[in-house]
Amino acid sequence: MDDEGWIAQALHEAEAAAKRGEVPVGAVLVGADGEFLSADGNRIVEKRDPTAHAEMLVIRNGARIMDNERLVGTTLYVTLEPCAMCVGAIALARIARLVFAAEDSKGGAVLHGPRFFEQPTCNHRPQVSRAGDANGAGDLLRKFFQARRGGAV
Repeated sequence: MDDEGWIAQALHEAEAAAKRGEVPVGAVLVGADGEFLSADGNRIVEKRDPTAHAEMLVIRNGARIMDNERLVGTTLYVTLEPCAMCVGAIALARIARLVFAAEDSKGGAVLHGPRFFEQPTCNHRPQVSRAGDANGAGDLLRKFFQARRGGAV
């Protein structure tokens, strides 16, 4: 499967998260050989865990599957530009590639905010690229928050 296909799967995870009442962000982790490792959506409310972001869940599961804390050669696909916590975990896990759909000017930490991977203290910098339907991913988030705030969808 190519980047577009993996991002589409991450978007499916985001849609499932929205149905559970979670912020609709989804992630997929793929091995160096292109084999599927893990997919999930946010589960912060369900798990009562502020760190249960989609990225963190698939990184944790990928480490269990690979039986290694270093996810060398893997690619992480995410529907939204990851936050500072998640990019820190991406660096620590030594993920080779990060591919995301929508930018997050408020909470993102790759292209926005701290621009984590550009900091001299960052110990690992994955290749970063964009793929997928950024508008679709962004619309899913906008609709989710409009509904929560009682606005028109």
